[in-house]
Amino acid sequence: MRIAIIGYGKMGRLIEEIALKKGHEITLKLTAANEADFNIESATNVDVAIEFTLPEAALKNVKKCIDLQVPVVCGSTGWNKQLAEAKQYCIAHNGAFLYSPNFSIGVNIFFELNKKLAALMNHQPEYDVTVKEVHHTQKKDAPSGTAVTLAEQIVAEIDCKKGWAASGSSAADQIQIISERIEPAPGTHHVLYRSSIDSIELIHTAHNRQGFAFGAVLAAEFLAHKKGVFQMADVLKL
Repeated sequence: MRIAIIGYGKMGRLIEEIALKKGHEITLKLTAANEADFNIESATNVDVAIEFTLPEAALKNVKKCIDLQVPVVCGSTGWNKQLAEAKQYCIAHNGAFLYSPNFSIGVNIFFELNKKLAALMNHQPEYDVTVKEVHHTQKKDAPSGTAVTLAEQIVAEIDCKKGWAASGSSAADQIQIISERIEPAPGTHHVLYRSSIDSIELIHTAHNRQGFAFGAVLAAEFLAHKKGVFQMADVLKL
């Protein structure tokens, strides 16, 4: 499989390493300095693109891939408000788009557990719920995309919760997301239900970045030569 890497930072380099080990070819490595190299001509040598850049660049990059008819796997976070636009653009232009706030296989199983537990807790008003995430100090967005996804999944299942807010919210109908930045911390996410009697907690801890990169390559293998909008649940058959 021929892969274009859009965003050649730490994640881009790790994706390259894993893709090469799996026998794939990296035909383009793109940064802000050479983004013009991705064009109609070079796109003919790309089966799928993997995009890990900044929130302000993600939508533009995704649309460019769709315009060039290159399936795109996107792992950039912090641009949730534009995600619906990206999906609509993909459908309107017969493209292929797969977005995930986290490509770790373990995290995506964690998402399914989170939804199930939230459904079970919907009629247990004595419990309140908090989401907490801990990452390295270089992470640019807070709260993390994974934490936001966890909170939004809970909101969808628990009737008394209407939204989420960053640390400091005291509104009863809001899920508080607590963010911490320390070194070293590839990423830990907690979902905590607490009552006066006991607590229930789900925790996922990443030991390194390799799980994210491995999942992104797995998603690219799934998406190549497809059309439509997908998520990691489709890749993992969850």
